[in-house]
Amino acid sequence: MTAAPVVHHHREGRGEPLLLLHGIGHRWQAFAPVMGDLARDFDVHACDSPGFGRSAPLPAGVRPDVTAYADAFAGWIAAQGLDRPHVAGNSMGGAIALELARRGVVRSATAISPAGFWTAPERRYCQATLGVLAGLPRALRPAVVAAAGSPVGRTALAAQLFARPWRVPADEFRATLRDGWAAPAFGPALRAFDDYVFARGDELAGTPTTVLWGTRDLLLPYALQAPRARAALPGARHVPLPGLGHVPFTDDPGMCAAAIRRGAGAA
Repeated sequence: MTAAPVVHHHREGRGEPLLLLHGIGHRWQAFAPVMGDLARDFDVHACDSPGFGRSAPLPAGVRPDVTAYADAFAGWIAAQGLDRPHVAGNSMGGAIALELARRGVVRSATAISPAGFWTAPERRYCQATLGVLAGLPRALRPAVVAAAGSPVGRTALAAQLFARPWRVPADEFRATLRDGWAAPAFGPALRAFDDYVFARGDELAGTPTTVLWGTRDLLLPYALQAPRARAALPGARHVPLPGLGHVPFTDDPGMCAAAIRRGAGAA
């Protein structure tokens, strides 16, 4: 049996356990704007996925795709002794959350703009967009970090990810850029999207599931992909987040925390 990965995570609060899983290229701090709110009701574990943030990569030879990440987190949940935690994930983390629900190891799953409800052209668009960041030449990175210091610069750099990029603190934006470039799993996980399309939604029927989607998501567009999620998961709650983007937590922390809380409350 493969040993459970060592997952760096930030823990806060008391109550039923709630696992938070970020998107590709990000780290646990993506959830910082909602952590304090959620920690009032939950024992929150905001995780760095293997190969991102401060977590070591998956073992050599393991392709960092959604299935492998779901397997890794299922093992980590067991190793931590967590009793079927709630899980909420964004983007790639949303896809992982749904796969954990398929495995029956979580008591509820909330997927926020989850990956996997794309067509092949939409997937390639997502990969190309994020690939520009992942593969940015080192010589250009100082200029991009400098641009991130201004609200105008953050808007130009990240309008596809945030509806209100200027609300992301400059220091956090810079740290996210640097950590993304340093993440050994960024490029491989992005390429591994080639093989992932969400299917067999009926297998999640035993787990209360909520799908949240920002209506101003420009990376995985709401108007195109949220209807596919509704069709694939007819038993789930499907909730639009009006005016919010792909990574919505700084756009409106209160709306996001309330939606995640309701998703967990559905269990």
